[in-house]
Amino acid sequence: MQRANWKNRTTFILAAIGSAVGLGNAWRFPGIAYQNGGGAFLVPYFIAMLTAGIPILALELTLGRKFRKGAPGAFAGLNKKFEWIGWLATVTAFCITAYYSVVFAWVIVYLLLSFKAPWTTADASDLFLNDVLRISSGPFDFSGGISPMVIVGALIGWVCIWLCIRKGVHSVGSVVKYTVVLPVVFLVILVIRACTLQNAMEGLSLYLVPKWAELAKPQIWAAAYGQVFYSMSIFMCIMIAYGSYLSKENDIPKDSLVIGIADAAVSFMAGLSAFGVLGYLSYLTSTPIAEMKHTGMMLAFVTYPTALAKMPGGHWSVVFFSVCFFLVLFTLAIDSVFSLAEGIITGVSDKFGLDKYKATLWACSTLFVCSLFYTLTPGLYWLDIVDHFINDLNLITVGLAECIAVGWIYGSGKMLNMINEDSKMPFGNWWRVCIKFVCPAAFLYIIGGFLYENVKIHYEGYDNLSLGIAGWGLVALTIVVSVILSVLKDGKSAEE
Repeated sequence: MQRANWKNRTTFILAAIGSAVGLGNAWRFPGIAYQNGGGAFLVPYFIAMLTAGIPILALELTLGRKFRKGAPGAFAGLNKKFEWIGWLATVTAFCITAYYSVVFAWVIVYLLLSFKAPWTTADASDLFLNDVLRISSGPFDFSGGISPMVIVGALIGWVCIWLCIRKGVHSVGSVVKYTVVLPVVFLVILVIRACTLQNAMEGLSLYLVPKWAELAKPQIWAAAYGQVFYSMSIFMCIMIAYGSYLSKENDIPKDSLVIGIADAAVSFMAGLSAFGVLGYLSYLTSTPIAEMKHTGMMLAFVTYPTALAKMPGGHWSVVFFSVCFFLVLFTLAIDSVFSLAEGIITGVSDKFGLDKYKATLWACSTLFVCSLFYTLTPGLYWLDIVDHFINDLNLITVGLAECIAVGWIYGSGKMLNMINEDSKMPFGNWWRVCIKFVCPAAFLYIIGGFLYENVKIHYEGYDNLSLGIAGWGLVALTIVVSVILSVLKDGKSAEE
């Protein structure tokens, strides 16, 4: 059968934006900005988007469109020796999906809790860690069993994910017109409310007024490039899979710019909301903003509920803005999770000639079972370690290999010609400079910093066994599995 195509350009762009714009925009971006000088972080972030995020996005979409395959097949199309790169992206995406879907389950739990807003009468940190996660004392303390609320959330989440992707790009296209637009609407509501809270301007000043001396610190640039790589859904097999359903008429340079700008705009809006809320929380607790430590997922499940609980306007105001906030997270998360699953399924189906519908059911079932590990009471510890190593090391390793394979071995000039095919606003030689020099330099710096820090110091104080299993061991396993998959014989081609 002929391979399916996106219904139209708008559907594809919405799907790609939905994949790129996820929880990393909602809580990781504000947290990274907070840790790296607030307003000063915005400068290297936007530079990183233009010199790395958009160029690599265009590269991956082009690979998918050219070879009409998922990540493994597309890299094999360039050179059979490159297939392992596609598999490393796919296996890495599998690891990410298994734990990201559990974070999605937490969001579902909190969305349901929002209608009662229990954080108005309970400590938000205690509610999250003890009542919802039922967190144990350490990675190897399994005495508490499974968190009932989280496993129910995970089941609901995977049913929703399967419904979104069961018919491939056809069902994805039907969903994204709602799941991409709705979070923007609710985010605008949250930004307006956050900016009108008491003392919000103190937080916004930290976010919008750069301290230019911070730009001299190499780590702020590394953090900016790392955030762009994390939030753009590149190196995770997604954009290559989405590109494989593009028609030749799509203008990839133009589409890449639209997707990149949309991703950056949502991140910027999320920062406005978060820093406005931090200013308000600083006023309530008499704690200077610079001394607040909640970033990442704690920002979403502890800091925000704490601030929401004290929102002016009474109980129904708290409920309304709580529902708005967790609806934003729900719609952001579901697009990201189902796009990860779609990228995995596309790569596996293309390689082994599997029926796409059956492969989707089996993949969702397998990933759900794998995700159950993170619903155990020490799940947060294991999730934290896996996320740290897989996101901060594996993804960057895929990126480095991708840029070397395309920019230095295959030929950046040949790839640029493919990207610019039928484009009305073609990229110039700046794209080749970014792929051959800027991105690899950023990758090497980030990998070097990661290895230095993690060999020198135990991440978050975890013991050797935990880091060896879920950190270094898992990274090594993903590489071995990727190489094995790349040498297996291809199955009979099966198009949608």
